[in-house]
Amino acid sequence: MGNKVYEVVLFDLDGTLIDSGEGITNSVAYSLAKFGIEIKDKRELYPFIGPPLHESYEKFYGFSKEKAKTAVEYYREYYREKGIFENQVYEGVEALLKDLYNAGKTLIVATSKPRVFAEQILEYLGLAGYFTCIAGANMDGTMTKKSEVIRYGLAAANVSDDSNVVMIGDREHDVLGAKETGIDCIGVLFGYGDYNELKNAGADYIVEKADDIAAIF
Repeated sequence: MGNKVYEVVLFDLDGTLIDSGEGITNSVAYSLAKFGIEIKDKRELYPFIGPPLHESYEKFYGFSKEKAKTAVEYYREYYREKGIFENQVYEGVEALLKDLYNAGKTLIVATSKPRVFAEQILEYLGLAGYFTCIAGANMDGTMTKKSEVIRYGLAAANVSDDSNVVMIGDREHDVLGAKETGIDCIGVLFGYGDYNELKNAGADYIVEKADDIAAIF
């Protein structure tokens, strides 16, 4: 397995390419305040980073599907104006993208975040040019499932052979989405997941920092 050559690399966005904690937790806190829920410590909201938003409102706050949908609309009020810019690129990520891009790899973003936001963020941070395709959810809440986003990204980049494809992400749903699609997965520990979460989900590799990813290639 160690000598597998990956030609196509999918990246999760939040917690993998960028540390988007500030923008996401501020947006969630803003939305919860609309329901009279006050958040004392924004770190409580870290579990919202990565998974589809509506699922997190249902899971952590017991919101109904309808209420979760409204919460996502409030979230976007803040996010669209401010939250989208409250993030930074993880150390070593840009160098990694540059190296992979120069080595002729096909790079794709596969995120549960709406594609329009993902595109804006990557443009703003100057990373958009490395990617053949930026795949994300639709604004109406469809295509948030990681495996759907991965399949869409591969199709959009005209990848027919998935034996040389790898997904890189920081949470279990990145790993599970990769498994469902039949591709390998590299879990990263600098995001919002932890070692046990990634290992239990079945990550093929688990790395500490962005620089360690290059060694796999």
